[in-house]
Amino acid sequence: MQTGWLIALAACRLPAQVKVGHSMNAVIIAVLVMVGLSLARVSVVLALVVGALVGGLVGGLSIEDTLAAFNDGVGNGAKVALAYATLGAFAVAISRSGLPDLLANRLIRMLGMGTSASRQATVKYLLLGSVLLVAISSQNLIPVHIAFIPILIPPLLKVMNQLRMDRRAVACALTFGLTAPYMLLPVGFGAIFLNDILLANINNAGAALGLEIDRSMVPVAMGVPVAGMFLGLLVAVFISYRRPRDYEMAELAEGHAHGESSDSTPSQPHTLGLVMSVVAIIAALAIQLYTGSMILGGLVGFSLLSVGGIFKWREADDLFTSGMRMMALIGFIMISASGFAAVMEATGDVTSLVTTSVDVIGDNRGLAALLMLLVGLFITLGIGSSFSTIPIIAALFVPMAIEFGFSPLATVALVGTAAALGDAGSPASDSTLGPTSGLNVDRQHDHIWDSVVPTFLHYNIPLIAFGWAAAMAL
Repeated sequence: MQTGWLIALAACRLPAQVKVGHSMNAVIIAVLVMVGLSLARVSVVLALVVGALVGGLVGGLSIEDTLAAFNDGVGNGAKVALAYATLGAFAVAISRSGLPDLLANRLIRMLGMGTSASRQATVKYLLLGSVLLVAISSQNLIPVHIAFIPILIPPLLKVMNQLRMDRRAVACALTFGLTAPYMLLPVGFGAIFLNDILLANINNAGAALGLEIDRSMVPVAMGVPVAGMFLGLLVAVFISYRRPRDYEMAELAEGHAHGESSDSTPSQPHTLGLVMSVVAIIAALAIQLYTGSMILGGLVGFSLLSVGGIFKWREADDLFTSGMRMMALIGFIMISASGFAAVMEATGDVTSLVTTSVDVIGDNRGLAALLMLLVGLFITLGIGSSFSTIPIIAALFVPMAIEFGFSPLATVALVGTAAALGDAGSPASDSTLGPTSGLNVDRQHDHIWDSVVPTFLHYNIPLIAFGWAAAMAL
């Protein structure tokens, strides 16, 4: 069995720089270092850089080669980082119009100061449900991805504080809405993930081995892992983070601070500001949908707010800087994650991690499915994107799944679930960074402990369990 698997692996034209001389796998060591440092509250950027350096050295690269690979990969994250910075500037500009304050005040009045506990619970779950629906729509109905978060979530923080809502539940709801829909529904980003990436790469890797997947099979295969995520969402909302949690009623860290003069932020929303905010938001979303560029959409929205007199043109530079500052950490994390991924690929240990697993598995299909998912977890945790890891995962796992006798549906479930693990609970995933960008504007929501750990526990563990079950049952 192992000989056939290795021949199939070679047929997929995988990277040739696989090293067999070192006993420790660079990918495992690098991810463990990165995750360990992140859990110890070391900056995620520093954790990614240190993890990449350690992984490169363990993988047999010199320090010069490791740094060269990291630097080559850094450029791949620059576009995403600039998009985040532009969205941050647009969100801060929107806050000047008074629309966020109007929304927050309306919701607070609806809640009331002396309402009963049952009324507060009703409003709490209605708010969570609304956030979840918007997040789901951002993937399929109006595919803007995380662009809505820095605009929608910050003005709702006052309401969440009033409700004593645990923001970890909100983070779980947002991450589910950003991840599960594209894994199941073949429209919007789901059409890209399921058809253009997952289906295409599985068929490409399985063409020489007689495997061909039909489009209708992909959502069926992914339905079981998504059901596991939905179960995790229910546990997070109704059990883990159901109890009240107190936050300080602090001002937003960027949109209303940084020494802005009192006359630059209106105390009461005015009609022109509200109208221009709506126009700018619609225009920004339309431009993004038409061009596929979050950067251009954010810039158009920002410019419209300036033309509409929401802020003075001479204030544009300071306002843009404030927005960039708000999103700077996320941008640097995405840049560092691209460098980390490049180093892991340069070591060649992504491939050797799989071939080593084959030696351990033997002929046990259940163990094969579990190890494939765990290997996928390690590969995707550092890269943080299911879209960019599908080609790697598919090239490695499709020949392996065929060799072990998994059905076409089971193969889709294994590859799709293994890739989705990176989006559902990685420190470097925009599905966890996006929620943090909105929930942490008042510096009361930690990225690792309040976004990554909750989503990892409630989504990655069910994904592994239900992905394994799908592989064995389908």
